Amino acid sequence: MQPDSAPDAPRRLRSIWISDVHLGTAGCRADHLLDFLREHESDYLYLVGDIVDGWQLKKSWYWKQSHNDVVQKLLRKARKGCQVIYVPGNHDEAARQYCGLDFGGIAIRHEAEHLTTDGKRLLVLHGDEFDGVIQYAKWLAYLGDNLYTMILELNRGFNWVRTRLGLPYWSLSQYLKHKVKNAVNFISQFESIVAGEARRRGFDGVVCGHIHKPEVRMIDGILYGNCGDWVESLSALVEHPDGRLEVLHWTALASSKTAAQEDIAPPTIATEESSCAS
Repeated sequence: MQPDSAPDAPRRLRSIWISDVHLGTAGCRADHLLDFLREHESDYLYLVGDIVDGWQLKKSWYWKQSHNDVVQKLLRKARKGCQVIYVPGNHDEAARQYCGLDFGGIAIRHEAEHLTTDGKRLLVLHGDEFDGVIQYAKWLAYLGDNLYTMILELNRGFNWVRTRLGLPYWSLSQYLKHKVKNAVNFISQFESIVAGEARRRGFDGVVCGHIHKPEVRMIDGILYGNCGDWVESLSALVEHPDGRLEVLHWTALASSKTAAQEDIAPPTIATEESSCAS
């Protein structure tokens, strides 16, 4: 009898950026994020805003054990030598009063600068400062947040049915957002404005969150990266050891891992009893 195979070693990356986790909300997929953090190690870990959703927690308290587990995992990574930098966003803006301080090995900064292996200077910020609604009509942002929460509730029920039917996760809210013309225009303008700010300040690129749209692309000569979220897309932006940036989607990674495990599963050996039964 062969011994059980050892668990897979965590994948080693140079840098990881995650944002828009929204701990404290029912829509947060903390369990999936925890799996991702367990299976990926890095020298740098950037928390690019909206990690905790203070807006929702002010309305009603929601905090599962998995949310605690994510916080503990982040603190553990910092203790083990990973450089963890936390750039608060608009939903966790209360943390901005502590910018410049370090807590539990986690550096809290208004923004950060990251130098890739291949020498690119990247500006790291949440991005809400380039959202006119957040800056000049915050009441509208709160209204939009309530509507968004309602859509996520529908999305959870919808995916519960899909799971029972053996279908993969699918984001209704992300689909609607990308189909509505005004939303698409806003996202495009946001990306261009953020890239323009990086260019104006002499950076080679920028990494942000805020709009829940993971992407890596060049915008007028500036490398633009958005790490997505852990509510809809379940994504992170990573830097490989050679300096290459890539968006990783946890649903795709988990599906490929499951498929690989099924491919290498040993064949079932019929016992004498089962053979007789046939």
